[in-house]
Amino acid sequence: MIKAILWDNDGVLCDTERLFFEANCRVLAPHGVALTREQYVAWYLEDNRGAWHVLRGRGYGEVQIAEVRTARDNCYAHLLSDAGQLCFAGVEAMLSRLAQRVAMSIVTASFAEHVALAHRAGEALNHIGHIFARTDGLRPKPHPDAYLHALHKLGLHADECIAVEDTPRGLAAASAAGLRCIVLRSDLLEGYRFRGAYRVVDSHLQLESELDALLRPTEPPILHTACL
Repeated sequence: MIKAILWDNDGVLCDTERLFFEANCRVLAPHGVALTREQYVAWYLEDNRGAWHVLRGRGYGEVQIAEVRTARDNCYAHLLSDAGQLCFAGVEAMLSRLAQRVAMSIVTASFAEHVALAHRAGEALNHIGHIFARTDGLRPKPHPDAYLHALHKLGLHADECIAVEDTPRGLAAASAAGLRCIVLRSDLLEGYRFRGAYRVVDSHLQLESELDALLRPTEPPILHTACL
């Protein structure tokens, strides 16, 4: 029985992945790194190593890299602040319907302040019970730490939850935590083969259909008593 849905936020609930890509492009360009979409997918969405290895190869020390990373985070926050409604169309209505049937939490590698900014123009968070954002001491996805932490705090087992992700590293994190994972494929990963996913869907309509099937109560078997 599914007792909780564990949502990734960026690229699943909110159209923010493009803004994070833009923030990285803006901040890295003055340092001679022209980040491409292909590199972004490989370095950020698959490996979670960012472009910092490029800067290290050019002699940047860890203090300099930390400064660039902070500048990127600040740029991303500004982009989120300047944007309007970032929730994908239909997401708030979907969450409202699902909230009547199951508990829901967000499990994300983003900072809590970025999650709040992404949702500031809408009411999606009204349907979310807990937000497990980026926390010191927990390794980021594709490591399972964030999901294991969420399961522990919620007092639930992996087989009582379903995760929803949109990236290879998110799927890897959910799978490593023992969770079934539905992947919502984005434009950035069109055609990507998400091996090991419970289901792969290409729209929020398909996503809700899959979740509806999982949440639908199963009929108990009918026992026939032989007539004597």
